[in-house]
Amino acid sequence: MTHPISGISRRARVLSAGVAAGVLVPLGAVATAAPAAAATPSVSCTSAQSGLAAKLTKDITAALKNRKGTVAVGLRDRTTNTTCTLRAGTSFDSASVVKVTVLAALLWDAKKTERKLSERESDLAYAMITKSDNAATSKLWRQLGTGKIKGFLTAAKMTKTVPGSDGYWGLTRINATDEQKLLALVTAKNTVLSDNARAYILKLMGKVVSSQRWGTPAGAPSGVAIHVKNGWLQRSTHGWRVHSVGAFKGGGHDYTISVLTHGNSTMNYGVTTIQGVAKAIHKDLTPRASAAGRYAPTDTPREAFVAVPAG
Repeated sequence: MTHPISGISRRARVLSAGVAAGVLVPLGAVATAAPAAAATPSVSCTSAQSGLAAKLTKDITAALKNRKGTVAVGLRDRTTNTTCTLRAGTSFDSASVVKVTVLAALLWDAKKTERKLSERESDLAYAMITKSDNAATSKLWRQLGTGKIKGFLTAAKMTKTVPGSDGYWGLTRINATDEQKLLALVTAKNTVLSDNARAYILKLMGKVVSSQRWGTPAGAPSGVAIHVKNGWLQRSTHGWRVHSVGAFKGGGHDYTISVLTHGNSTMNYGVTTIQGVAKAIHKDLTPRASAAGRYAPTDTPREAFVAVPAG
């Protein structure tokens, strides 16, 4: 008795084809496509200002074209309700950018007991932020302990930031999302940091010595207040970590930028990558500012080397 082929079950046809070809095809493999290659992360921007998101996406992408290493970007402009992200959840060793977190944790802890910073604490905080003094940072880190650091991170909802162990604060794990959360707390009223604390942090970030005012300030127009903290660190894996976080206000805008990188061949290579991104952002947000009036960072960027374990 014959059967029209349309009446044969799909299972039977697959088995027959497999036997005829001399192979046995696992049934589960028939309907399973080959896994697609992982897509390269791309810049994603949104904005309430018409055309701005598309321009930022295009220009940040162009700034990173042919740049080697891994780059994460965070941008938020309150004025135009604009955000941009790239690898926002990728984790990096913090190097010296964690010093802003240390200062915020110190002020958060002082707020809980309604006390002012002591003269010693103020001196250490000033050196830590304006000159990126490592010894000052270590003293404040030990004073706080990881318990208070973690307490602040919880209050700040910086859920993916992990304090470095054994006193190695420069190996704190950070990402662009959490750095943007920190900058948001520093630049707008909230219940975690007092208004005085926020003003103090911004004041110190605005007094960073000229040799360390590189990175995210590159291309900022005149009249815009610049607040920055940078860091770099070299290790045997992922090469140079080079980071810059900044807050900018003026010219009709109120925005924060975080650019984190690793896999750089040299420190200067990472600085150049960060500054390319920063210039694109500042230009797109403030297109009418003259080129002559935009901030040009030092040609010889400096930063304090962070102590790390051998190897």
